[in-house]
Amino acid sequence: MRIVSLLPSSSEIVSALGFGSALVGRSHECDHPAGVEKLPVCTEPKIDVSGTSREIDDRVKATLRDALSVYRVHGDLLKELQPDLIVTQSQCEVCAVSLKDVEKVVGEVLGSRPTLVSLEPNSLDDVWEDFHKVASALGVPDRGEDLVGRCQTRLAALAETAKHGSRPTVGCIEWLDPLMGAGNWIPTLVETAGGRNLFGDAGEHSPWMTWEGLASADPEVIVVLPCGFGIERSWAETEQLASRHEGWRDLRAVREGKVFITDGHHYFNRPGPRLVESTEILAEILHPDLFDFGHEGQAWRRFDLEAT
Repeated sequence: MRIVSLLPSSSEIVSALGFGSALVGRSHECDHPAGVEKLPVCTEPKIDVSGTSREIDDRVKATLRDALSVYRVHGDLLKELQPDLIVTQSQCEVCAVSLKDVEKVVGEVLGSRPTLVSLEPNSLDDVWEDFHKVASALGVPDRGEDLVGRCQTRLAALAETAKHGSRPTVGCIEWLDPLMGAGNWIPTLVETAGGRNLFGDAGEHSPWMTWEGLASADPEVIVVLPCGFGIERSWAETEQLASRHEGWRDLRAVREGKVFITDGHHYFNRPGPRLVESTEILAEILHPDLFDFGHEGQAWRRFDLEAT
């Protein structure tokens, strides 16, 4: 079995199912578990992904307006790698290479016809279904059952403990300029961790927001988890958000020191096994008296504008 994973999350799923050694190619963002980053890179963004979140958003929207793909698939490399299985996605054309991109390259370049598995995780239940889908394609459906069962057991235990705490209102921010809430699986993770999610609905795409909407809802806790951004980059973007709005310091979460920056790139935005760790991060943030999984510092930090 020769596998090419064109998603960070699918690389993690394949590895969790015991087929990490069968991976022969990856996307430009695949970097976990250790060793995956050494594989040949089969995709790249067509736009410049440096700069501010506003600049990136403008470039993405301009590309999509022209009916173009945001990403490029290296067909010649795929032909060289001769994969038996390619894992891609059809959930979001902005986040990663899409199924239609891969189908086009496979039809034009590859002489063989590898199996294509397309993931479409809109909700947490869909994520579990994708585990089953990949496991079935690999011929090990029992491993898929086991992986889903282990993840669900850990989340159930976490949720049971979280019942002993309060349920603060939580505003999760998936993009900072323009503002976007967090939908899909994130609302379910928030509820599991013992919070009340304010922006975004489970199973639905993440919604655009306004500053006025954020200020009006005035969440008790704000969690920043931008797609594709680590802690340092998200920290800088949050500083810019604070400087643009005079009412920043009036927000309840800001006044009470409950704004948190997370590594959205490696956790929340990857619909794979580490969504369990993502829920642990939320639980530590929301209920530090009940949870300490050791993620603080590496996966999240409390935002303090005065300390920057």
